[in-house]
Formats: sequence, C-alpha cells, structure tokens
Amino acid sequence: MQEHAPISEHEIGVVTHYWNHLGVAGVHLSGPIDIGAHIHVLGHTTDFEQNVGAMQIDHEEVQHAKAGDDVGIRVADHAREHDRIFKLVSDDVGGGEHAL
Repeated sequence: MQEHAPISEHEIGVVTHYWNHLGVAGVHLSGPIDIGAHIHVLGHTTDFEQNVGAMQIDHEEVQHAKAGDDVGIRVADHAREHDRIFKLVSDDVGGGEHAL
C-alpha cells in the first residue's frame, strides 16, 4: 500500500475582483505562484480546488508571479472579493516541500 505525504496549504493571496464574463479572478499575491500549481480558493460561500492553467499580469501571459504582484487567474468556478487563495503543497518526509 502506497503512503501519501501529508498536504498543507499556504495562503498566497486574496481575490480583489472577479470578471464573471471571463471566468477570471483578480488576485493580490502575498506569496509566489507558478503555472501548474494546485490552489484552493476559499471564502464565505466559495470552496474549490484547481490547477493554475492561465495567469496574466497587465494582460501579458506569465509563468510565475511573486508576492506583491496583482495577477489575473482563470478559475474553474465563481470567485468572490475577499476569497483567500491557498497553494497546496506536499510535505515531503525528506524535509522539502513540493507543489502538487
């Protein structure tokens, strides 16, 4: 039987705007994020997980964004202002963390 490493969540940002017609959340980042990262969007009535598939800064596609950046992230479900964004990481027994 295969054991799975424990998973932890690290808050990396907050939703500042949601464009319903685009399915895009505007997010102010407090931590770094990369395309392909597994995130959890959590708010009063919001609770979903997804992989980051598309991300933009000032209408330019980016692969990576850092703390302090304001990014647009295409989301799988409706996000709301003040929803918190968490990055899910696997707590590796070897001491490192790995994004899911």
